[in-house]
Amino acid sequence: MKFLVFLGTVRDSTPPRPARLGERVAKACLKCLADRYGEHEVELIDALDYPLEPVFKPHFAYAAGRAPGALNELADKIASADGFIMISPEYNHLMSPALANLLNHFGSSLFSYKPSAIVTYSAGQWGGMRAAVAMRTFLSELGCLPVSAMIHVPKAQEVFADNGLPQNAESEASWFDYFGRTFHQLIWWGQATTAHRAKADPHELVRDFKKDPSERNAP
Repeated sequence: MKFLVFLGTVRDSTPPRPARLGERVAKACLKCLADRYGEHEVELIDALDYPLEPVFKPHFAYAAGRAPGALNELADKIASADGFIMISPEYNHLMSPALANLLNHFGSSLFSYKPSAIVTYSAGQWGGMRAAVAMRTFLSELGCLPVSAMIHVPKAQEVFADNGLPQNAESEASWFDYFGRTFHQLIWWGQATTAHRAKADPHELVRDFKKDPSERNAP
């Protein structure tokens, strides 16, 4: 199966340097996935690779074939993925604006009927868990329902070095066991939804709203 790992931070101005704090967490997740679930294809989608526009215009607002190439390529990747891992810091108890901005470019039909996993981190003691609670609603609206187990990394700057490896006597095996609770659920649901989508196209059973919001109104 194919999973996309979204890294939802574009800040590079805060310590510790040279690596962004979220980049450390992402590298640790990618290493865990490679070491323990290497039979699956995993790709990192870094919000830093998609600059913010002066005026927001989502991918689905462009005429067919007129969207920027980077957005078209990402839309294709999302459509072909079997699940998603969303990595975010916490801003005012909410997910990263950079992650929300990137995801909001795409309609829910690309994400729907696939599972997602929530990974949050912080420089403080809570590991972004309050942002994770809000992310559940956001991801559910996209249709990629998050699995029940979540990953929180408190004091991430003390846990992982800039290459994503544990530091300060932290145990990689212990962290990967912790990550595994979430990744096992994601893979299980990914396999289940992929198999059922092959039998019954959910977009045929429940039509996507395409032209007018009234298409989803009650009679």
